[in-house]
Amino acid sequence: MANTLLEMKHITKKFPGVKALDDVSFSVTEGEIHALVGENGAGKSTLMNILSGIYPYPTYDGDIIYDGKICHFHTIKDSEKLGIVIIHQELALVPLLTIGENMFLGNERGRKNKIDWGETYEKAADLLKMVGLKESPHTLIKDLGIGKQQLVEIAKALGKKVRLLILDEPTASLNDTEARALLDLLLAFKKKGMTSILISHKLNEVSYVADKITVIRDGTVIQNFDTAKEKPKEDTIISAMVGRTLTDRFPKRTPHIGTVKFEIKDWCVNHPVYEGVKVCDHINLNVRKGEVVGISGLMGAGRTELAMSVFGKSYGSNIQGKLFINGKETEIPNVRSAIKQGLAYATEDRKGNGLILSESICRNTTAARPSRIAHHNIVDFDLENKYTKEMITEMHTKCSSVREFVENLSGGNQQKVLLGKWLFAEPDILILDEPTRGIDVGAKYEIYCIINKMVGQGKSVIFISSEMPEILGMCDRIYVMNEGKIVGELQGSRATQESIMSLIINSSKGAR
Repeated sequence: MANTLLEMKHITKKFPGVKALDDVSFSVTEGEIHALVGENGAGKSTLMNILSGIYPYPTYDGDIIYDGKICHFHTIKDSEKLGIVIIHQELALVPLLTIGENMFLGNERGRKNKIDWGETYEKAADLLKMVGLKESPHTLIKDLGIGKQQLVEIAKALGKKVRLLILDEPTASLNDTEARALLDLLLAFKKKGMTSILISHKLNEVSYVADKITVIRDGTVIQNFDTAKEKPKEDTIISAMVGRTLTDRFPKRTPHIGTVKFEIKDWCVNHPVYEGVKVCDHINLNVRKGEVVGISGLMGAGRTELAMSVFGKSYGSNIQGKLFINGKETEIPNVRSAIKQGLAYATEDRKGNGLILSESICRNTTAARPSRIAHHNIVDFDLENKYTKEMITEMHTKCSSVREFVENLSGGNQQKVLLGKWLFAEPDILILDEPTRGIDVGAKYEIYCIINKMVGQGKSVIFISSEMPEILGMCDRIYVMNEGKIVGELQGSRATQESIMSLIINSSKGAR
């Protein structure tokens, strides 16, 4: 019989005004993959932060028993010494350091106060191969997309003597193919005896790899599933997570599509660092009033680079091409001009580019358009509170007050604040880059409803996502990108995962 590697008994954790965990007991068997699921703010990440020492003893009540011994972790180093390594949903990499430097930061290779750079980069290259990343370990982190940065974090964790690996939404930034490769990697680690705890909102992934599933709701364990005995249906897990049944993952919408609202022609963008390298190559696309247009493609296809370059030229160099709003050619030289022209861009990197984590929900919500709450450059704080409360209600954001710091929110609730910020700006054209990354199924549905409400008002939405089901479930038309080019356009009603992948694969063959 397998040994119990971890027991967390009667864990209770309180924050000001909130009981995040209420008498939670949780156990993990050695050599298994144990999934931890629940809505945003349910307490999943808080529980794992206690386990890893981020919330140190004795700031919580209860016991951690690891390998048969009661443990009191005061820092993350204490848990890492025992082989417990956590990879957070929010990445913790230094942008101006190389991949190799990041991998061994705090865990340097060498001896006698001297770093062995040869060994550092050699070992980094080996770890990159393990996660399927082809980049050189000398590449700077800032030159990687968010998905590749996630793989660097995983490779970094493997560089430590891991016995229990905790992954918080590890595939949130990856497309289906890359996510499956990562999950297969976890299964390979399992065969070698590694134990994993997986926090994920993607229930198909949970079903694929998990030996056991624990559902947490409102800081309490609701249900445990042993998949070896019987694999639960997704609807059963969802019902336990949200306390209700979701009959349809994507809300119904009757499209009322009007004239072309936004269009780009022959749009070209060069890489900001590597001179002459095109990341967007003669792209033509448009979106009409009342329409949701999807952009699908593999990681590195150029979707985010396209979106950022259009949004006030906030990415890239030597940007060329024409941009039209309501049929009129328009110049948008910077972000301020983009906002004035009715554009909004909700970035995939909420921590780095989307939010000011050390500021309140209020300040973040009104940051994109402060003129709505100011008169003669004087902020009306009552008005700011009023609008923020409206956004919190509309987005169903879990928080103690509008003045709570964003860094204290769960990743999913931070995402809601980011979307609320751009809805507050009242845009006519909203570019959403991975808007449901790290968000549970219930919250996803709420965001889909908000998107439908916007296009129902005649606004236009460009929807970038690595999740094929939501691209197919939400979009009226779909552009497919590969290697910086548009390689196909499909009507949403006729598109399938197979037809999208076929366009990508055939375009790659043609490029050889």
